[in-house]
Amino acid sequence: MSKNTKNTTVDIDYANQAVPKEGRKGFLTMFMIMLGFTFFSASMWAGQQLAAGLDFWGFLKSLLFGGAILGLYTGLLGYVGAKTGMSMDLLAQKAFGEKGSYLSSAMISFTQIGWFGVGIAMFAIPVAGELFGDSKTAMWALVIGAGVCMTASAYFGIDSLTVISYIAVPLVAVLGTVAMVMAIRQGNGTIVDQFAVSSGSLTVVGGAGLVVGSFVSGGTATPNFTRFAKDAKTGTIATVVAFFIGNSLMFFFGAIAYIFVGGNDIFEVMIRLNLFYMAILVLGLNIWTTNDNALYTAGLGLANIFHQKKKPMVLLSGIIGTVASVWLYYNFCGWLNILNCTLPPVGMILVLAYFMNKEDFETDQPKLKTIDWFAVAGVILGAIVANLLHWGIASINGMVVAAVCYCVGQAVNKRK
Repeated sequence: MSKNTKNTTVDIDYANQAVPKEGRKGFLTMFMIMLGFTFFSASMWAGQQLAAGLDFWGFLKSLLFGGAILGLYTGLLGYVGAKTGMSMDLLAQKAFGEKGSYLSSAMISFTQIGWFGVGIAMFAIPVAGELFGDSKTAMWALVIGAGVCMTASAYFGIDSLTVISYIAVPLVAVLGTVAMVMAIRQGNGTIVDQFAVSSGSLTVVGGAGLVVGSFVSGGTATPNFTRFAKDAKTGTIATVVAFFIGNSLMFFFGAIAYIFVGGNDIFEVMIRLNLFYMAILVLGLNIWTTNDNALYTAGLGLANIFHQKKKPMVLLSGIIGTVASVWLYYNFCGWLNILNCTLPPVGMILVLAYFMNKEDFETDQPKLKTIDWFAVAGVILGAIVANLLHWGIASINGMVVAAVCYCVGQAVNKRK
């Protein structure tokens, strides 16, 4: 920091500007942040569904097919974020217009606060059940404690997220994998034999849809983190590799939980294996690494909408998510899955906007358009199609519609 600015408070999260060179980070740090982001307990639910509906080889094919689609989507967003140094919300200002960006910011903030609340309950409810006999008092104490800790790590920004990721990622990966291997060894036959009890009611394409849908909404926020990568190559590779490894691990955890105990979380497997305290540690850290990223994203989105600093918006998001967590867990998961389909059109338009109008992103553009109605229409129509068209993969259907709307808009604008 120069002498002229030594008394100026620096926003280490660069909420309202591109991340400068001095704020960029290397591959290992970016990989750990992105890997921690993908350690999402709800992805284990998809693993359970895959194990219930596919044999082992079908499971692997769905994992590879869906993982490739998710990797391409998040990789492109990761590239754009790292190349420009801009958050999702700053990119949205360029693509949707200053006021138009409020739509994407509201959508991502709403879904991430929702999943934050669900994540807290996913920790507090089972732990209270195991430790305190389903005591409501204990459950709410755990909800508040988890909410405070996870909100604090998001409040202090990217450096705090980095510390949590460096601690949690190795522990979750190693302890979870050890428990998974122990469970397989205790089962009847090989892992292929254990998957063979599946009902076979799911197709590979349907399974790939579950893989993509499990984290495509969170993946839309990828630029919020890859903008800190030292260059576009680092951000892109870290994202693609982390998403594939992290999501695959979560799906395997969920699949083994279903086969071994009929559940959907590695926590249940570890409890059955009498690894009680390790189970609580893995469950808590696994949720923490996703929840702090989700709240960080929500804070950036609300800051864009209300023109406030990120930290107060993180606190507000954390309070809402914590207070509503149990209600969200029991009443809102279905709605959150519907909302997940609304975000891929946003990501598609951000990518198209960058590659079709690079000069607007790579040079200072102080005057932003107010609203790009074609971009807004693309998100709305894409979300409708993704939710109502029961063919193919929902998120891809939504992205195709959004892409068509945006490209038509670009053609119309160029003729003016």
